[in-house]
Amino acid sequence: MATKPIRVGVVGVGRGRSFIGGATATGMELVALCDTWGERLAKEANALGVAAYLDYDEFLAHDMDAVVLANYFHQHAPFAIKALQADKHVMSETAACHTLGEGVALARAVEKSGKIYMFAENYPYMVFNQEMKRLYQQGLIGEFKCGEGEYVHPDPPEVQLGRSCGRNHWRNWIPATYYCTHSIAPVMYITDTRPVKVNGFVVPYDDSDPSKILHMGRADTAAMIVCRMDNDAVLKSLHGALRGHGNYVRIHGNKGLMENARHGDKQRLRVWREPWEKNPGEPVETVYTPDFPNHHHDATRAGHGGGDFFTSYHFAEAIRSGEPPYLDVYRGIDMSIAGIQAWRSALNDSAPVAVPDFRDEAVRRQYENDDWSPDPERAKEGQPPSSILGTIEPSDDAKKLAKKIWSEQGYDGD
Repeated sequence: MATKPIRVGVVGVGRGRSFIGGATATGMELVALCDTWGERLAKEANALGVAAYLDYDEFLAHDMDAVVLANYFHQHAPFAIKALQADKHVMSETAACHTLGEGVALARAVEKSGKIYMFAENYPYMVFNQEMKRLYQQGLIGEFKCGEGEYVHPDPPEVQLGRSCGRNHWRNWIPATYYCTHSIAPVMYITDTRPVKVNGFVVPYDDSDPSKILHMGRADTAAMIVCRMDNDAVLKSLHGALRGHGNYVRIHGNKGLMENARHGDKQRLRVWREPWEKNPGEPVETVYTPDFPNHHHDATRAGHGGGDFFTSYHFAEAIRSGEPPYLDVYRGIDMSIAGIQAWRSALNDSAPVAVPDFRDEAVRRQYENDDWSPDPERAKEGQPPSSILGTIEPSDDAKKLAKKIWSEQGYDGD
């Protein structure tokens, strides 16, 4: 007998169409879209043959089983809590929360609801990261001691402006440390560790870089977070708009090394065992291109290197089984608040700052009122700036280019 489809509504029209690419093969069916951009919403909903909602509360009343949150980076937790209270399962894209207080509220809401919550961080599911997890679990490289995760993503100002319409779009003010989950998550996933302490370092806003001064962004160029993990390993997370586009993961164990290739086919995996430690007949260095351990065909057709298929797949499997997915609410919060705490560190001369574990209600009570945020809409005394340099005002040339690009996108606001 055929399995009943899981009826899903997506918040964020830009993600609605790409969601289908990874979700249909997992038995999920898109039934509704929600967005505040009416023209784009109507166009996409009509093309996909699904219901359209401008109002989130009305959207939650639609007959569906689950909600996928692909709205703005800093808005996920309140939307997730409302969906859980409406008896919907939730898959939330990054970040899980924008403040530590939101993280506390989200953890409590998931526990109270009894529903499935999945953090839709797709980078762990790239083929080389899944292969590294498999090898690590086999004990091939021993215990995790040191690692690196990189997500470097430069773009010309026209591209940046095209996806950040409006002066206060989150991409224009989010601090450099915050967008850290693409670099931290793969290492956490491979090694099953979590950060307990972070030091944040920032590459400041560069007023000689055209991609910065012709963009409406008011944050710094890039960030590095050094994480102390719960097994005492050290992780270096690098992310931002440096030159040299790519993502990279490196895992040092006490018996070997694993990393994906930095050059050529970056899906390749390199495994290294020292000559005096390897097994007889085993090569010192092995370089190969792995396949996905399962669902290879469906994964290779989905976005983000197959990650979009596996986030949907594990969300669907969790709903059917009733068992939380690996990327549950707690790991989602861990990954998200590491960036928040790293910003606190960066603003305090990179001093170490703890990453609290919100699995513990006693710990949660210490942070339940923490609303520290650089969001311009939450501005009040004591809130942090978006840049290590303080307040940055976009240039007149940036404002002129922004008006042109935004107009072409159909956006007529400031």
